[in-house]
Amino acid sequence: MSTHEVVTDHPISTPADGGLTELPFPPVTKKHILNCSYHSWHPKYRAVTPKARLIPLPTEFLDYLRSDGIILPPEDGDNATWSENDSGIFSGADNNDADEEEAADPSLNWRDTHDAIENTIEELGGKVAPKLNWSAPKDATWINATNSMECRTPNDIYLLLKSSDFVTHDIAHAFDDTVDQSSEAEQDIPYHLVLRKWITLNPSLEFRCFVRDRRLIALCQRDLNHFDFLFKMQDKLRDTIQAFFDVKLRDTFPDPNFTFDVYVPPPHNKVWLMDVNPWALRTDPLLFSWMELLTMEVPDVEETTIRLKIAQPGETSSGQDAEKGPDSDDTDDDDVEEIWQPEFRMVRRDDPEAYGFTTPQFSAHKLPKDVVDASREGGGGMREFAMQWQEAQKLSEQQRAEDSEDD
Repeated sequence: MSTHEVVTDHPISTPADGGLTELPFPPVTKKHILNCSYHSWHPKYRAVTPKARLIPLPTEFLDYLRSDGIILPPEDGDNATWSENDSGIFSGADNNDADEEEAADPSLNWRDTHDAIENTIEELGGKVAPKLNWSAPKDATWINATNSMECRTPNDIYLLLKSSDFVTHDIAHAFDDTVDQSSEAEQDIPYHLVLRKWITLNPSLEFRCFVRDRRLIALCQRDLNHFDFLFKMQDKLRDTIQAFFDVKLRDTFPDPNFTFDVYVPPPHNKVWLMDVNPWALRTDPLLFSWMELLTMEVPDVEETTIRLKIAQPGETSSGQDAEKGPDSDDTDDDDVEEIWQPEFRMVRRDDPEAYGFTTPQFSAHKLPKDVVDASREGGGGMREFAMQWQEAQKLSEQQRAEDSEDD
């Protein structure tokens, strides 16, 4: 769900101010978090989501994701030397010592899962985008050869998952800040690997939508760049998304408060549901603040209906009383009310976000510059960096051993 992005909302006042001391979120429960898990909502909304397959994950696979280091299962064609096809991370085949043979293939304990992933990739056309229950490893795309979420092999997927802070949050902190959390709670989560058929999305047509008390109250761009053409389509996009919400989500999602992400492809008359996110601080409000969303005034449903004055005998077609005449100050303007609409925010041309003045996306989760630079050079750069890193580790161990002997 890409929800673990940097959020800047914090308590905005102190008791001395006589105001709020914290954001007025309703209590967040484990049930609400689970309702937003992909495996929970996808079966109900499968017809309006991109093609995807869900693979249940055994405990052994989760232990692999939690383990330190990145050891990948050997692939066809792996050998003891560096291959042009590997990513620069040591695979199981790089361990030649007999005493390490047992650890050479970390998938031995979850081989059925590995085979299911391999078969699913083939079923979905050879290219997929992975995610766990809530989060996609978007913060780790720097390590992928394509610099994107596109994966063609199981090892591409493992590399992204094990390099992602977002995925780590899913498997270690899913119930953080819930009112009924417990230290064992995450062990009871039915974790799934979601593999979505790879499609090239236009980021300008992705939107995040906010639902409070089963009302769509706000929506905004997900990509924080200025797209001039969106402003000409703003009303159509809002109406299309509103209609989608009214028909598909408003009365069917189990919680009254949640956020959801959509994609509106050309000709912009159809909506794809991409994700559902918790109504909680962990979800990035993007162009809004959570204080705005939590305190935004929204009229009652009956107040949003347009009330048009019905012409009475003696009135003209314009609604004016014929006896009063067109110059009368006693008009009936108050009898026509504008229908309330959710606020739709886009990045304007003069907004700082449009020129990259803000912190780069996912910057808090990226690795040191030398690692990133090496990844940009492709497999060769990562391979050289990995070899240098291994050599540095050996020298460090030798130095510690010598210091220990001197002591």
